[in-house]
This record gives sequence, structure tokens and C-alpha cells, in this order.
Amino acid sequence: MLAVRPNYHSPALTAKALSTLDTIAPGRISLNVVSSWWKDEAAQYGAPFDVHDARYTRTAEWLDVVSRLLREDTVTHSGPLYQLDHAILEPKPGRVPPVYMGGESPKSKEVVAEQADAYVMHGDAPEVIAVKVADLKARREQAGGPPLTFGVSGYVICRDTEAQAQAELDRILDVRSSPEAYASYQDFIEGSQLESRVSIEEYSVSNRGLRSGLIGTPDQIIDRLQAYEQAGVGLMLLQFSPQREEMARFGTSVISRYPGWSRPQARAAG
Repeated sequence: MLAVRPNYHSPALTAKALSTLDTIAPGRISLNVVSSWWKDEAAQYGAPFDVHDARYTRTAEWLDVVSRLLREDTVTHSGPLYQLDHAILEPKPGRVPPVYMGGESPKSKEVVAEQADAYVMHGDAPEVIAVKVADLKARREQAGGPPLTFGVSGYVICRDTEAQAQAELDRILDVRSSPEAYASYQDFIEGSQLESRVSIEEYSVSNRGLRSGLIGTPDQIIDRLQAYEQAGVGLMLLQFSPQREEMARFGTSVISRYPGWSRPQARAAG
């Protein structure tokens, strides 16, 4: 799953790279499209920066160009941001990479409903996620597209006892942020349109992973994962630290015991 920010990447060259990668790893490539919020970074790298809704306007046009190049023999496009003149992309990929997107603003949800294959959400309780799933399902049906896949981020702390899991959580939340780290957090808050406030402690674990509540004994984590499955989630984007050791623990203690464990998809985020 490759993360790409449209303001940093030409849609035509991105499509060409995706075609090449599909030749190397057939059917394994997917695209995480991120409508970037970090103004200072864009300035540092000389990339254009769009104020919030304009970011998703760019993303929509960018995705349209990429999608057409991966499917159509010849593409001519004349839009506000991108222009192509009889562009040819060969070879075509054996499978067009699925597009994953997130976002909590009305504009972002509009683009997801019309152009994405999967909607990935920050961590939150299953009952909160269920409402978001229902909302995007309705938007997708109105847009006339096939069903979306729904994913949720989560930070896992799996231990033999609740007390052990809580001790590790306390260690993670003992945040003594540097001025630079706190400034980065402030930039994130100011540059995004979020549905709920994110504390500095939550920011220390990306994508609000602690809100998913995947903290406790194996049985408790399995129960929580089943609650997400019942809420309509088909993909968990999991974080572990230290990654290798904690992933091994999760595989042995949770995945191997999960009812119908071959069905749910799991990806690990560093």
C-alpha cells in the first residue's frame, strides 16, 4: 500500500510507476491517496499547497487522470490543474490498484464516495465507526459505485493480564514532548478538519490508534475485533511497538485464535 500525495506527484508519472510496479509484483499494489495538510513541508519541497477543500478538488482531478490512464488506450484531459494530450500508457496493469482514502470533512467524504475503493478511518470505538460506515455506505450508494471496503487504525497492546497491558499503556502515555514535537502537533490540528479533538497523548500514537481499544488480554482484543467486524469493518491497520516482537505476539495470541481467522485482513503500520 503506497501512500501518495497528489500535490507532490504527477498523475501521469504515478500511473506509469504503478504499471511498472504491477509488472514486478502482479496484483499486489494498492494506493493510499493522502490529500496532504502540511503547508511548511510543501513549501520546503517546492510543491503546490491547497487550502482544505481545494486539496480534495485536486485529489479528485488527479484520481480521474490516474484512473483513465490505467484503463483507457489514449487519454486527453484538459482540467484546471492537469492537462494531457493524447497520452498513451502501456503496458496496462493486470489489475488496477485499489484506492484507499481517509478524511473526515464533507468534501473528503464526497471524493471517497465517488472515487475510492476503500475508506480508512482513524481509531475510534466500534459504535462510532458503525455510524461512519453507515454514512459512507449511503453516500456510496447515492454515487452509484460498488460497495466500499472499510478500514480502521489501531494500536495493539496484547498482554497476558489487564494489569500488564495497562502498565505498557501508562508507559506510552508518559509523554514529555519537545517544543518541536508540540509545534508539529499544533500544525496538524490547524491544518486538518477533524470530527473530534485529538489530545497530545493521542497524537503520540498515529491515527488515533489508542482509541480503538485493542489493549488487554488476547480474549479482550478478539472481542474488540469482532465488534469492529460487526460494525462493517473489513480491514484493520495495526500498529505495534517494538514491531517485530509485538507482531509475533499478536500472531500467536490473537490471529491464530480468531474465529475464521483467514477472513479478516490485517496490515501492519510502522
